Amino acid sequence: MTQLKENTKKHIEIDASNLPLHCPMPDMLKWNAHPRVFLPIEKTGIALCPYCGTKYVLKGGPTGHGH
Repeated sequence: MTQLKENTKKHIEIDASNLPLHCPMPDMLKWNAHPRVFLPIEKTGIALCPYCGTKYVLKGGPTGHGH
C-alpha cells in the first residue's frame, strides 16, 4: 500500500515515473485540494503549481534532448 503524502509540503522531488506531472498528485492526502493542473516540467526540470505554490523538482534535471 502506498503511503499518502501530505500536500502541505512546498518542495517535492519527483522522477520520470511521475510524468506527466500534475498537481495535486494522486497519492496526496488532499488529492482534491484544487483543480488538477498539468505542469510542464520536462524542459526546465522545475515546475510551480499556480494554485498551491508547490515547487516540483525533477530528479536528474530536464528530459529535453536539445542541449
